[in-house]
Amino acid sequence: MPLPRRSSAKAVALSRTAPRRDLFEDEARFLRSWFERPLVTGAVTPSGRMLARTMASYVDPRVPGPVIELGPGTGPVTDALVRRGIEQERLVLVEYNPDFCELLRRRFPRATILRGDAYRIRETLRGVVDEPACATISSLPLLTKPLEQRLELLQGAHELMQANAPFVQFTYAVAPPIPERSSTYTASRSNKVWLNLPPARVWVYRRP
Repeated sequence: MPLPRRSSAKAVALSRTAPRRDLFEDEARFLRSWFERPLVTGAVTPSGRMLARTMASYVDPRVPGPVIELGPGTGPVTDALVRRGIEQERLVLVEYNPDFCELLRRRFPRATILRGDAYRIRETLRGVVDEPACATISSLPLLTKPLEQRLELLQGAHELMQANAPFVQFTYAVAPPIPERSSTYTASRSNKVWLNLPPARVWVYRRP
């Protein structure tokens, strides 16, 4: 009897350390990717759990249609979407980094994962999204791009979505990723997510 108890305790200990080990490995992947392509990755660590949960909260799982995620990285926001009740089959993930794509395929085997340029969203998703999406979630480093390109991405995403569907974007900056005066979209923002490192804010853009 003592041996099974020790084995059980060991299994519990391993199950508790596995998520922490995955977190450390994801941070190492992000840091390596940032050093190699800082303007593409845009962050040195994955989104924290609270930020990912905040972004996912703007997606209503009761609304039908695919959910598009741009720049999912290692999948923290993807995981938050699944925990919120979005089936993997509804997820369309667009990621530029091939190593991240491989990791996402292992973690979310029933999702549609595309290696492509999210800023060319029309071309990347042509023939893939066959019905209006209910939301687009973006972790792209928008502020590294000219405003014209940001606006083109926002317009392209809304062309693929239902009316009044949210385009959800987080930023570490004080300024919004897309200035309200520069577009015809309505914009709202979350409170600052202080538990994320660094602290971040979520902006939501909808087409009236």
